[in-house]
Amino acid sequence: MTDLAINGGIPYRDTNGSPFPQRTPYGEREIELVTEAIRSQSLFRFGGGMVPEFETRFAEMYGVDFAIGSTSGTAALHVAMGAINPNPGDEVITGPITDMGTIIPILFQNAIPVFADTNPDTYTMDPEDVERLITPRTRAIIAIHLFGNSCDMNAIMEIAEKHKIPVIEDCSQSHLATYENRLVGTIGDIGCFSFQQSKHMSTGDGGMTVTSNPDYAETMRLFADKGYNRGNAEGHRMYRFLGINYRMTELHAAVGLAQLDKVQNTVSRRRCLGDRLSATISGCPGVIPAPVTPGGTHSYWLYPLRVVGPTADKFAKALSAEGIAASAGYIGKPIFRCAAPLAEKLTYGDSSFPFDSPYTDRNITYSEDLCPVTQEILDQLVVISFNENYTDGDIDDIGGAIQKVAAAISA
Repeated sequence: MTDLAINGGIPYRDTNGSPFPQRTPYGEREIELVTEAIRSQSLFRFGGGMVPEFETRFAEMYGVDFAIGSTSGTAALHVAMGAINPNPGDEVITGPITDMGTIIPILFQNAIPVFADTNPDTYTMDPEDVERLITPRTRAIIAIHLFGNSCDMNAIMEIAEKHKIPVIEDCSQSHLATYENRLVGTIGDIGCFSFQQSKHMSTGDGGMTVTSNPDYAETMRLFADKGYNRGNAEGHRMYRFLGINYRMTELHAAVGLAQLDKVQNTVSRRRCLGDRLSATISGCPGVIPAPVTPGGTHSYWLYPLRVVGPTADKFAKALSAEGIAASAGYIGKPIFRCAAPLAEKLTYGDSSFPFDSPYTDRNITYSEDLCPVTQEILDQLVVISFNENYTDGDIDDIGGAIQKVAAAISA
């Protein structure tokens, strides 16, 4: 089995005869609770009891005082930005390996994203670069815990406290990951989570924003409900500020309540599988296993490995031919080069607001060489999917195929 399958050899794993397990996140409990919600004849969050229960239980799991449900991970981050309430032209520092869901809330609050380069040892934002980028207009830092791995939160929080800047944690890919024995999402001022289909716990789509700051919590709850002050003592409608409708429904909460009972086991199993794969491929020529930030635990939303020598595309194609689905580069380019609202500043109408607004005092450009370490990592990155239903044997096959490809290419 030494010849690579891409060159006509026998695949390491015959996925036709032995397919990998599909993910099955939903079961009878979800069906039971969704049915209960529908039979109640009230799916509106202010007419039922499941959304408040889901928010309360999520907050309890994370050990925070407040949790606000919303319609997506993007919405969860926008709710956080609504609490921060930047002025037009203010700057928000974040990481360049991410989805547009991290960036949209910044732009929709008329703030400007500023990108810190990546730490090659963690694939998360480099704290030294974060501090270098702070200006008098810096209004917040959004720390992205990527692939299930935490940022260096001690360094980020030290910088934030020094400059009196709030920290938002984007935990969309990192449910129940930890740093220094603390759950990510509880270290900064606000934590944000996605319940999109692929995430550790899923409601199909949906999000949650958590904090222990009562002022942030009040603003976030109003922001997600159009700024509507439903407790107005005068008895008529009162909208306290510009908000948006991100209200979670009872259907999302019904599924979420069932998912809360599973997520600990889901993450625990993924952590075992991911750590097993890392141990299996440790020492492979030209292969760097998924990093774990010192002091942290990984929750392995995806498994990222780096290849040094061959191109990531060549390695991923060879691995896929061995029966192991793999893709190269994750997002390919830093988010500021693959998103037109950033690369071309296509935002509102014919303007490039907020980039060309009178509120900015410098010209922000997103050049190819803005984050060189990030591009180097993306050029070397191969991403492998697995789920909590995989067996140890499935992981051993993935590791064996990686060893086979690495050995053949290195030779």
